[in-house]
Amino acid sequence: MYSSSWRTVLVPPTRSHRWPLKGPEDGGLSWELAQILRPQIANPEFATNNPTLTTVTLEKPFCAFDGSMSKRASYEVRLYVMVDSAMTSRAPVMDHGNRSLSATFEQTHGGQLGPYKAATFNVPNCASPPKLSDIADVAKAPAVLTQYLIRVGDDSACLYDPNLQEACNPPLSQDTSYRFKFVLVDRITNIVKNQTLWSHPIKTSKLKPSSSIDTWPSQRSGGMIAIAFILSVLTLVVAAAFLAAL
Repeated sequence: MYSSSWRTVLVPPTRSHRWPLKGPEDGGLSWELAQILRPQIANPEFATNNPTLTTVTLEKPFCAFDGSMSKRASYEVRLYVMVDSAMTSRAPVMDHGNRSLSATFEQTHGGQLGPYKAATFNVPNCASPPKLSDIADVAKAPAVLTQYLIRVGDDSACLYDPNLQEACNPPLSQDTSYRFKFVLVDRITNIVKNQTLWSHPIKTSKLKPSSSIDTWPSQRSGGMIAIAFILSVLTLVVAAAFLAAL
């Protein structure tokens, strides 16, 4: 069943699961509904080893913004990222004219001073989502997952590209808690039409020191090692006694 928190993508959203199609101007509840949703970390069945040291994979906001869009306009979803702090839940992503902010990773010191725009993508097609059954097909799986998921911190080269015109999505810092927000924006006017809440904190992985890594098979304890040593010695004693008796 489709969850309002996008917690699972095992079952694709269908028409019966869609949010109300009435917009705020029609007295609908779409604006309020979108504003109680939070970005969620991707289902582990589709994104293993997540988060990593420098990336976090999220589920895209399927059906969250449908009631906020006009057929006469063109929209996109923008992903904002910020290092978790006491102020994050109230950090704005638009100016006083409701225009979407364009702060970059560098300008915000990697999200420490405020939210930065990490990525933009087309509004997920709620009416005709990709078939999750296609994931079993090696040739189709990458395209299906790209439509359902977005990986934050996936571009290790954008900071060094002087000609980059799009949002930069550089690697995140390890062992750091981040929050994320999806924002619906009119492509022509740059006006924010709707937005989710900031996600709950999601922490990147921490690199383990080499001294803490157990290189013994099956992570043997000290007691197990002692027992193995004693058995080895006994084996040698028995073998020596057997040879002496010959």
